[in-house]
Amino acid sequence: MSTHAYAVRVAEDPADREACFSVRKEVFVGEQGVPEDIEYDAFDAVAVHVLAVREDGVPLGTGRLLHGEAAAGKTGGDPSVGSLGRLAVTQAARGLGVGAALVRAIEDAARARGLAAVDLHAQTHALGFYERLGYVAYGPEFPDAGIAHRAMRRVL
Repeated sequence: MSTHAYAVRVAEDPADREACFSVRKEVFVGEQGVPEDIEYDAFDAVAVHVLAVREDGVPLGTGRLLHGEAAAGKTGGDPSVGSLGRLAVTQAARGLGVGAALVRAIEDAARARGLAAVDLHAQTHALGFYERLGYVAYGPEFPDAGIAHRAMRRVL
């Protein structure tokens, strides 16, 4: 890749959503061994998906925001808190700032929906990444898809 130029946008059309799902399959299913039948869920239909793409259209990363009823199980039922999840950056795009740009885009989407905070379940190896973006860990470590996680929150 000769340039690090990329754009982050809300995935509103079917092609963008498919690109989001292909990044998730590459990272979570392919690299991390998450079973494909639990990677995709009913929340995908109601989530706000964000997509990072290179100038030539190659997808680099994705993430999603759950809000309202969809987020209730992940945020303790607080309607003012959204849930950031499924954040994934392709191996080739790591270290370019794509993950941070995706998190900020999800936070912008949360603000646009009047949310006061964003929760997430971070893989423990990613705690430092989220801490640098202003998230604070709370509660005990727990397994999700066989991977250790911690809950984190950032007030917007």
